[in-house]
Amino acid sequence: MAYTTIDDPSAYFTTTLWTGSGTSSGRSITNSANAGNFQPDWLWIKPRTGTNATHHQLYDSSRGVSKSLRSSATAAEIASSAYGHVSAFDTNGFTSVAGSNNNENINENSSTFVAWQWKANGGTTTTNDASSTSIGNTDSVIQANTEAGFSIVTFSGTGSGMTVAHGLGGTPDLIISKARNDTENWAVHTTIIDGSVDFLRLSETDAKGNSSFSAPTSTVFGYNGSNNYVVYCFRSIKGYSKIGTYTGNGNADGTFIYLGFKPAWLLVKQTDGADNWQLVDNKRDPINLVDAFLMPDTTSAETTHNNNIQVDFLSNGFKCRNTNSVFNGSGNSYIYMAFAENPFVSSKGAPTTAR
Repeated sequence: MAYTTIDDPSAYFTTTLWTGSGTSSGRSITNSANAGNFQPDWLWIKPRTGTNATHHQLYDSSRGVSKSLRSSATAAEIASSAYGHVSAFDTNGFTSVAGSNNNENINENSSTFVAWQWKANGGTTTTNDASSTSIGNTDSVIQANTEAGFSIVTFSGTGSGMTVAHGLGGTPDLIISKARNDTENWAVHTTIIDGSVDFLRLSETDAKGNSSFSAPTSTVFGYNGSNNYVVYCFRSIKGYSKIGTYTGNGNADGTFIYLGFKPAWLLVKQTDGADNWQLVDNKRDPINLVDAFLMPDTTSAETTHNNNIQVDFLSNGFKCRNTNSVFNGSGNSYIYMAFAENPFVSSKGAPTTAR
């Protein structure tokens, strides 16, 4: 069996850092991915520093440019020129435009920024007419990358008991969703915690709860609601991505989590208690220890937690180096989603190196 089907993960995911120039005109941000630049289809931007508390901004090429959702807020989709926004998904990155509202400025002079970028299908979508295909009972528009285990789905809710096609080619491990036209919490649904359908809120610190949604299958996911939604579906791909759980040991010589790759991006949330989501990556912290954290559920600037919250990125996973409950509380349960810098072993049998 092959070690991985993706030898260079930067063909599908990359992190880009830049410093704002303060100009109000459009500015091109190039992603400079190792495997060749790509158009980002899911784009997550966060100011790391700045004079104002600023939101995480999430865009995707299925909804189109200038349409921002914020993981750190429950508000509906924003599409106003008064706010800093993405004006184009380019072939090798994106174009950002500063707005007059400083709280949403993504080009503030001398402030630093990070953009996490995922490739789906270059903005090309397909429509599932459920009555014609007999896949689910609710029509959906899908942009899928089955090789990378990622799809973007938009649909209009019709109430409860919906089943919606996702196009992944396999059962999703994690589903992130948000109402586009209404104030509503972000929802994160998964079956990997205990086998049942559980939910967390990306915009909140709450512990997990039990969901009334039907369990996802290799073709559809369950949903309830009457708004217009965007949904991001993920399944683990060997050597490229991993969605899983672990239990903390409350020790500075912390829990080790095997991924099968050297991580480039890591999102963690305690599931049995109220704690912030934590997001780290290999570009903001190019060497161990990794301790430059951003929290998707807050507008907080980047925080270096020093000895309180730290992890090591290793050649085959990550290791907690702290006793804090947000990452490694004794007996606490956690969910994580990680994407690779390099597979532990390539398809040709070449091992990766540690940091």
